[in-house]
Amino acid sequence: MGVTLRRVEVRSLDDLERALTTIKAARLGGLLVSPDRSLLAYRAAIVHFVVKHRLPGMFPFREFAQEGGLMAYGPDYADLFRRAATYVAKIIDGAKPADLPIEQPTKFELVINLKTAKALGLTIPPAVLARADEVIQ
Repeated sequence: MGVTLRRVEVRSLDDLERALTTIKAARLGGLLVSPDRSLLAYRAAIVHFVVKHRLPGMFPFREFAQEGGLMAYGPDYADLFRRAATYVAKIIDGAKPADLPIEQPTKFELVINLKTAKALGLTIPPAVLARADEVIQ
């Protein structure tokens, strides 16, 4: 497919500035943010950067798309929190935590920001829009 990936690590606000400078200098064609909840604190800066530099961005949390990023795909955290509450209830009722099975997310959500897509000159195929859980106009 001719896609080259470049990994840029961010652990702090200083790292974020360095990473964004590296991305800008490399003239990359897009940004894929890994699912690290600590990056939510920097979402405004990250989204501002991708919008300013007209980079399509794929994010792991809906908040990025709501902030103005192109799209987000990841676990439905509201569903995960509800499911965690059932675990708590089982433990309160006497279940041993070690006896409870480990679960993985089963519900994922796709959020597409059409306003951003239009600003980038991108057309999201109708089949993709139909599968989205939320389309931001």
